Parts: sequence; C-alpha cells; structure tokens
Amino acid sequence: MSNISVSITELKQLLDGTPASHNIMLVGNHGIGKSEILSEHFGQTGMPVVALFLGQMSDPGDLLGLPCKNDKTGKTDFMPPYWFPVDGKPIVLFLDELNRARPEILQTVMDLALNRKLAGRLLPEGSRIISAVNAGDQYQLTDLDPALVSRFNIVNFKPTAEEWLLWARKVNLDARVIGFIDENRLWLDKDPDMKEGADTGLDKTPDRRAWKRVSDVISEKEGLKEIDTKIISSIVGPKAASAFIQNAATRKILSGRDILAGYNKAKIRNTLAGYAIHQLSVVNEGIYRHLEVENVQDKDLKMYSDNLMSYFEYLTKNCKEAAAHFANIYVQQTYPEAIGFIATKCPMLVMMLVSYVKSIK
Repeated sequence: MSNISVSITELKQLLDGTPASHNIMLVGNHGIGKSEILSEHFGQTGMPVVALFLGQMSDPGDLLGLPCKNDKTGKTDFMPPYWFPVDGKPIVLFLDELNRARPEILQTVMDLALNRKLAGRLLPEGSRIISAVNAGDQYQLTDLDPALVSRFNIVNFKPTAEEWLLWARKVNLDARVIGFIDENRLWLDKDPDMKEGADTGLDKTPDRRAWKRVSDVISEKEGLKEIDTKIISSIVGPKAASAFIQNAATRKILSGRDILAGYNKAKIRNTLAGYAIHQLSVVNEGIYRHLEVENVQDKDLKMYSDNLMSYFEYLTKNCKEAAAHFANIYVQQTYPEAIGFIATKCPMLVMMLVSYVKSIK
C-alpha cells in the first residue's frame, strides 16, 4: 500500500496538526492499540473518545438511533443514540472496523463523514471523526466506495517495536515477555515464517494485545509449567509459545538497570565481554528505556552517570558498531526523558556521542 506510514509518536503529531474538520482513516492490523492510543492522546485534553465497532452493527438504527413520532409535527424523528453528545461538547468519534460494516451502515457513514450529521443532528463544533480499517487478504472485508474513501485522509498506522517495548516497560509487563520481544522483534506482530497476507483461519498468531495477555498469565509465576506452555500457545500460537518458553528458560541478556547500577562490578563486565553486536544493541535499548521510565534517585545519580560513561567507553574500544548504535539512539531522540538525563547529568558523554556520530558519517 502506497499511503504514508506513521509510528505512534508521528500519529500523535499528525492528529495535532490536522484540522478537526478533516476525517482520518487509520489502516493497520488488528491488535496494535489504535483505540487505546486515541483514548490516551485525546484524554489528556479532556476530549472523550467514543468507539463504535461498525462490524458489529446489523442495522443503521444502531448508528442513527431509533425512530419515534414527533407529537407536535406528526413526523418521524430519531432518538439520539446513547453515544451522541447532547451537551454540545465536541467528541472524537472513532469508527472502528469500517471495512467490516454492512453496506447500509456505510451509507449512513457517508453522510456523517461529509456533513458531520446524523439524521439531521449535527455533531458539536470541533468534533473529530477517525476511522480504522484492516488491510490484508486474511480479513473478511467489505469493499469501500471510492466516494467514501475520498472523504478521509488515509494513513498506514505502524507502531514501532521500540514504542511497544517502552509502553510495556511503563505498565510493568513481565520482564520475560519484554526480554523476548526485545531480542526477537519479528514475533511481536506475526509469525515471521508466515507469508504476507496468508489466511491464518483459526490458527493463533501473535500480536501486541496477545503478548499483554501472556504477561497477565505468567507475571506471578517464577517458573513455567507444562500447562503454562499450553495456555501461552492458546494466546500466541504453538510456534511463538515454543520460542518464548525457550528464551525465558535461557535468557541472560543484561538489563539497562544492570548496566547503570552495576557496570562497576566484575561480573557485569565479564558478561558483556561475551556479547555479540545484536546482544549489545538490546542492552543499549534497555538503558534508554530504563532512563525513560524510571525516576533516578538523587543518591544514584553519580553512580548512573559514571557507569554510563564507562559503558560507552567500553563500546568504543571493543565494539564500534554497538557504540554507533548507542550514539544513533541519542541523536534520533526516541527517548526524550533519557536524552534529558544524559544531557544534564552526563555532559561529557554528550560531547562523546555527538563527536562519535560525526566521525562515522
């Protein structure tokens, strides 16, 4: 698909930069958190998000409201549906599963998208209409009328693995789930061995929502039993479950906290010495994520700063590719809180990072 693609960060910027009068259509797979992200983003401004699952509606009345007789005019009116804002305050109307809706539902959406009106009733000024559609041969979809599509700005929504990992860290998902995805990002949204667009039928495959459920299952369990493997298989599929269980049993990758709080320990440095480039890249991301979501105590500031400087010096001497990766993360500013920590607490490191990036260009 040739439409532009945006990450979560870019989507939020796009929403802020697009006039409320423009309709937006998000194209993406299921289970990537579209409604959650919209609710969080607009919730910060106090603007409610009303999610309607059009694929579940069987009659236009579910969207328009029920007809009733107006005793004064003798004509038919429509009772406002439960979600319609009668207080005059703007809302975000999220039309999910748009291309799963019945044709008669889509006809109602046509008027809504063009005139911001339902059964003669206008949405409050400033309201936004955002729709979401699935794309791919694996879905049972309704073809959308070009006239309807033309009423939306279309965007492919592709959250990055880094954004999911940062979210997972913030909400305290199980460390084994975070570690597995960090090292095996191809498993986040699909079976990497499956052909693009293949029909999975009832075969379970992983997605972001499923990995959250895996975390819910194992978060209180130190060891995993055979029945846990079967439960995880029912959530993400046998292949993903097998890869995850094996990873959880053998995982030894150091965390960001391990480096920041313990680089001065010989055991940590000896472990790093055996790491390949891809493992050091995982450690790099872990450091930035830790600084992004954790409030470093005053008593730990010097220790974190010294260990971070020593770690980067180690990378420059022993693995220049990993040092370049660490420096590029800083320059890309994916983790603003972490960048702020480094800029204010590690000024010498900032100079080293900027110089290192310039030297490899």
